[in-house]
Amino acid sequence: MHGLVNRAIECFLRDTYGVQCWARIADAAGVDPDGFETMLLYDDSVTLSVIAAASRALGKPEEDLLEDLGIYLVSHPERARLRRLMRFGGVGFEDFLHSLDDLRERGRLAVPDLDLPDLELRDEGDGRFSVTCRSRHAGFGAVLAGVLQSMADEYGALIMIERGPPVDAVTRIDISLLDRSHAAGRRFELAGDARETGAQ
Repeated sequence: MHGLVNRAIECFLRDTYGVQCWARIADAAGVDPDGFETMLLYDDSVTLSVIAAASRALGKPEEDLLEDLGIYLVSHPERARLRRLMRFGGVGFEDFLHSLDDLRERGRLAVPDLDLPDLELRDEGDGRFSVTCRSRHAGFGAVLAGVLQSMADEYGALIMIERGPPVDAVTRIDISLLDRSHAAGRRFELAGDARETGAQ
């Protein structure tokens, strides 16, 4: 697993549940509590151990924890760069959905050895969409569901999501766009601001 993924999980647990909680989880998983190096590659078993240890420590199913991770990746102030990358997908939530097919290749342009899932969008009409998430790791579907929820909030859209169980690391997510302009979206400027352009 790419160090960026492990680092994201570490930051999510630390920022959401506190440094001491992260230290306990790291100890239970047998990893260094000082964290992961973003540009190194780690054995997949390390990532799975951290997720399992976090699930036990927090008393939360792994799928729910990973969905929370997806929400965090877009909504937390310290993850502003990823938020900006996602917002370049379009001016509205539907535009963003139609940009998902290209997300894997765009990610590889930024980080060539980052193995993102393959996403396939189907526009079924009347505000109904489905996204098929194919990956070596079943948990990516849950993370994507959280990202979609958070991005709907970004654009001020009201959606309903139904995430199916992963089958051979393939997850289908059904999306109903109930209201394109349910609320004011989060402020976004092309040039960014000091928080977004500073070091992460």
